[in-house]
Amino acid sequence: MELKPNEKLSVENILKDIDKYRPRRRGWTWRSGIDQNRKIGQFEYYDTAEPLKQSQPLPASKGFNYIDPQPENVITTEIASGRFEDDIRRMRMAAWHGADHLMVIRTAGQSHFDGLIEGTPQGVGGIPVTRKQVRAQRKALDIIEDEVGRPLNYHSYVSGVAGPEIAVMFAEEGVNGAHQDPQYNVLYRNINMIRSFVDAASAKKVMTWAEIAQIDGAHNANATAREAWKVMPELMVQHAINSMFSVKVGMKKENICLSTVPPTAPPAPCMRLDLPYAVALRELFRDYKMRAQMNTKYMESSTREATVTHTLNLLISKLTRAEIQSTITPDEGRNVPWHIYNIEAVDTAKQALIGMDGLTEMVEIKRDKGELVDKVRELKERAVLFMEEIIEVGGYFEAVEKGFFVDSGEYPERNGDGIARKIDGGIGVGTVYEREPDYMAPVTAVFGYNNVEQYDKEAVDNPSKLMGGCTFEDPDKIVFIDELDENDNVNVRLEETKELRETSKIKPEMEWAGDGIVQITLFLPTKPRVAEFTAIEIGKKMGLEDVEVIHKEVMQEAEGTRIELKGRVPFTIDTDELIIPPEPEVMTEDEIRADIEANPMKVVAGTVGEDEHSVGLREIIDIKHGGIEKYGIECEYLGTSVPVEKLVDAAIETNADAILASTIISHDDIHYKNMKRIHELCVEKGIRDKIVLVSGGTQVSNELAVKSGMDAGFGRGSNGGHVATFIVKKRREIKNED
Repeated sequence: MELKPNEKLSVENILKDIDKYRPRRRGWTWRSGIDQNRKIGQFEYYDTAEPLKQSQPLPASKGFNYIDPQPENVITTEIASGRFEDDIRRMRMAAWHGADHLMVIRTAGQSHFDGLIEGTPQGVGGIPVTRKQVRAQRKALDIIEDEVGRPLNYHSYVSGVAGPEIAVMFAEEGVNGAHQDPQYNVLYRNINMIRSFVDAASAKKVMTWAEIAQIDGAHNANATAREAWKVMPELMVQHAINSMFSVKVGMKKENICLSTVPPTAPPAPCMRLDLPYAVALRELFRDYKMRAQMNTKYMESSTREATVTHTLNLLISKLTRAEIQSTITPDEGRNVPWHIYNIEAVDTAKQALIGMDGLTEMVEIKRDKGELVDKVRELKERAVLFMEEIIEVGGYFEAVEKGFFVDSGEYPERNGDGIARKIDGGIGVGTVYEREPDYMAPVTAVFGYNNVEQYDKEAVDNPSKLMGGCTFEDPDKIVFIDELDENDNVNVRLEETKELRETSKIKPEMEWAGDGIVQITLFLPTKPRVAEFTAIEIGKKMGLEDVEVIHKEVMQEAEGTRIELKGRVPFTIDTDELIIPPEPEVMTEDEIRADIEANPMKVVAGTVGEDEHSVGLREIIDIKHGGIEKYGIECEYLGTSVPVEKLVDAAIETNADAILASTIISHDDIHYKNMKRIHELCVEKGIRDKIVLVSGGTQVSNELAVKSGMDAGFGRGSNGGHVATFIVKKRREIKNED
């Protein structure tokens, strides 16, 4: 199934014959073409991977001929809408922006499943836990990776009391990466520790067969500890336990990824605390991969604040090592998993990493002496001592029971606030049984002694040979079960949004197709509590439904508060009924030059009023910026803060064909007032019907400019070709009228 860039992804086509789908490959794929210099556009890059076949470049790429270099790091996007059919669309957007690790976020509920479930229960939350959900998303990613020209890693979670069953299903369905760490089950979901570790052994064995990259869960300690910067030694111990467990099961070290999270965020002096931890971790675990993630503990509802922290974390990734760069969405703190913030986070990672290309060729971490050296050694020593004490008390289970973990004291200090679990307690306690002496399971990725040789000695290394292959070798043996809930399933949801997908009707959306959600930013000159409820009333009076404040930020207690509001619009727009002006026609360079050669043109230009901004206007007129001078148009530039009277008088004195008035400042609509004044002066002086009036600036609307007396207004994204085309054509109209 080939997808065109201007064609929407059809969920119906993906679901067609889904029972017959087979994944095209198994195992994790790293980016190709790293460790080589490459020329992209006008620049040489040191730290890039192969470019994408099709992609969405960064907005700033406009100034560099829309190049889209891809960093070496695999980039994660984390998705949690709860509707797999909408997440598929988000995955496509993220892949076009450079993400190649598509991770669907787990839910607490999954930890307590005691077996696989069927159907597509939306209420479960983000993670796809049914075969249909997983298969549909993997099938969609096959199509999307062909579109962008890069393998895409699909990721979910092997955890909870159904962990081994989920691992089997993931191996069958081509999942490429997964979280697996029994300590997460024990500490954060209170699943019995014996059950968790036995399950993990089986799950890890299955993941090893499928070459699924494993990410651990140690980072959760500094997301939950009262003072996260004090649990760094414990984090390293948790990494060590899970990593060595996986190695003993048979997993390759290159498929074991440590989930690293800096323990602080600004306004803490985060570089002095976070960088030593990253260095210590990379040195202790040099044989393993690193997956860097933001710390959500300090993430509030400000997207700006989250992005700043994300960028500082990316600097640490660049200075140390992170084969996988995660991008926790900036809206994590307000629990609104919207499309736009997934993409924004991916772009932040791509832009920062590419901006730091070659940094390590110029900067190196100081490792001979100083504060960094001392702190790195101290962290390592504390981690080793922590591990020694675990051994002294009888092992990991006993240490958990005594509350060693997630204690906010800096080891060896303890504050007695750690998470304690009982060896003989928790969910699933008493559900582990010793195998019978003649136990035998004829499956491929079995863990432990299997008694196979008594049936066929040649099947010792491949037990499923006894049954002609298990589901890993013969996927036709998989029993595919479709929807079971007649009310909560993808077919019902697709029917509800059919009009929006198959007609010209459209609704705004942030999370799900047709959700109608919009976001509004406003400033209210009052204290926070009053601002919050005032904003809600404003939203209601605007006709929004389900109005909520999702961000509140004090500018100054007495003077005002910034509010971000979300709500739902109760209507649709039919795009077929819209009157949409055609795209501005741009003449070819040869056509414009020919016209100017036949009829020389002169324009006067300046930034009007009290406006000192000149960059935008210079780009429109200067030949070095591809401005209108390159066509042979003579430009009389009057500078900045030009009185409108001077601009008009200069046009009369030079017998100009056009006036170009640039205006950035828009307070009190001064830009439109100046436009109106220029028009009126031209009328007063008898030249209005002989001259072309053009205004431009980032806040200029063509409609309002024309309403204010201009012939045209050029806003953000305009260039010299647009302006030259217009004034050439408008001058022709004027001459024809004469």
